[in-house]
Amino acid sequence: MSEIADHYCLRTKLSWRLVTLQAALLAAIIALVVGALWTCGLPVINRDEDRVIDVVQWSLGREADGRLVLRPTAALKQLREEAPDLWFIVRDRQGNTLSEGRVPDEFANLGAALDHISQARLGWQMFEDDPRKPPARLKRVNTDAGNVQIVTATQGRMLGAKALFTASLTFLAVTVPGLLLMAAATFVATPMVIKRAFAGLATTADQARRIDFRQRGSRLSADHLPLEVVPMVTAINDALKRLDDGYSRHQRFVADAAHELRTPIAILNTRLESLPPSPEKTHLLEDAARLATLAEQLLDIQRFDQCRNPFVRVDLVAVARGVAADLAPLAIAAGYELSLETATERVETTGDRAALERALTNLVQNAIQHGGRRGTITIHVGSAATIDVTDEGDGIPPEARAQIFDPFYRLKPLDRGAGLGLNMVREIARLHGGHVSVLDGPNGGACFRLTLPPAPIVT
Repeated sequence: MSEIADHYCLRTKLSWRLVTLQAALLAAIIALVVGALWTCGLPVINRDEDRVIDVVQWSLGREADGRLVLRPTAALKQLREEAPDLWFIVRDRQGNTLSEGRVPDEFANLGAALDHISQARLGWQMFEDDPRKPPARLKRVNTDAGNVQIVTATQGRMLGAKALFTASLTFLAVTVPGLLLMAAATFVATPMVIKRAFAGLATTADQARRIDFRQRGSRLSADHLPLEVVPMVTAINDALKRLDDGYSRHQRFVADAAHELRTPIAILNTRLESLPPSPEKTHLLEDAARLATLAEQLLDIQRFDQCRNPFVRVDLVAVARGVAADLAPLAIAAGYELSLETATERVETTGDRAALERALTNLVQNAIQHGGRRGTITIHVGSAATIDVTDEGDGIPPEARAQIFDPFYRLKPLDRGAGLGLNMVREIARLHGGHVSVLDGPNGGACFRLTLPPAPIVT
């Protein structure tokens, strides 16, 4: 996976694609309508009511004596060929007139009366006037002969460039308002539709965020999800099942291996105990104890991961006394004194007694292994449900204190420990809603503090 993920907003992308599709469909519909009208022979932008006025405007000139004349332009010649019924009348500000063709009587003297009008369309009124009366177009334009008024009823053929321009304006006038309306509706409706469609995805995402590797069997719900998303959720659930199966096989292997190791380790301890006292016997007993501890830690990984033991009220003072009694021979053999201090006769928490005993055992064994084989290892049970295990060794550098609780981490590369003990202590503390921390010991060594929630007071 790249460091910079190529994310995009589905709402925005889908909205723009819908607007583009709408514009394309609208243009296609208009093109089909225009093409159908054209194929059926209907006049689609075929006649130009201003064609005669435009041609006369650019052909009009004035003689030296002030008379209006028409120059023989190519456009005028073409217009006369296209419109055999061509007629128009031109009138300037001075009252001079120029006409061509048969001007209807209705419009022959109309120019003077409408001299102040810049343009108009003249025709008959439906159902009341005679429909045989021809309509006319009046427009005042600027020419080489000055500002003149032109009246005509002839409509010439529309030129291609003007037809394209007119069609474009018509297309824009029809499509732009509709497209803007559809785009506005799309940008408003699309986020609402997507939010409603993917409402179940937020619930599924919350379920995924709550998945914990300690709680196997977790699956994502595919309820209330679009069909397009269900295959992805199904694939994730299948992957979770494969992970659960693989983790279970791994746990079974670890448990079986640890059980198989316990018997030869017990036999080894028995045989070592029968040897005469010597420094070598002490080292061998320590090594055998580390092997036994490793086997127990492997079993604890499975036992505490399953977390099946119900929590009960546990006396931490009693736990500390039991651990101190069990490990005192090992500590003395390694050159330490083992001391137990308690703030009160009884300090209670709620938890798994076996797990808490294992956590404290790991802390004391860690002190025996790393305490420098000198001084006193002190177990102190505080009244606020805390247990401190302090040695007088070299201590732990501040920069390494955040890492020593990681599995298989060793402070020294050649350390013979497995690196599981302190990690197990942290997991047991978390299991009980507490935590473990490292402090500086009063005599220069390390102090590991296990903090647990006190048991509720019984009234």
